[in-house]
Amino acid sequence: MKKQINTRKKISFSTVITTCLIAGAFTLLYSFTPVPQGPAWTAPSSADNDKNPIAAEAGSIEAGKDVYKKKCFDCHGKKGKGDGPKSAELDKAPKDFTKADFQKQTDGALNWKISEGKKPMPAFKHELSKDQRWQVINYIRTLK
Repeated sequence: MKKQINTRKKISFSTVITTCLIAGAFTLLYSFTPVPQGPAWTAPSSADNDKNPIAAEAGSIEAGKDVYKKKCFDCHGKKGKGDGPKSAELDKAPKDFTKADFQKQTDGALNWKISEGKKPMPAFKHELSKDQRWQVINYIRTLK
């Protein structure tokens, strides 16, 4: 009868604990690491020349707010911070309309982006009228 050789190494309890702590630390560290957003989404420079023909008055802002509630709220949230109820389901976080880098864009650039879309944001050029898109921009400007 041959003698069986046990090739298993005994792992100490402290080794298991140390390994778990290291794995947990990396998991925790990774969970706070921001997800890269990729290259900036810029409208063509020609879009910057488009001026909003709808005056930013109470009526147009209210009309824009109504459209926003129906078409933008789910992703961008109540205050435009990109924290809407469906935002967690998206591959890319929706833009925060309250941030200075967003607000410094021209109305024409925003109109182009709303019209053309970029996944996961749909294009709205066939879903919203030109006036509705400009009204939404008037409303978004109030979210600074």
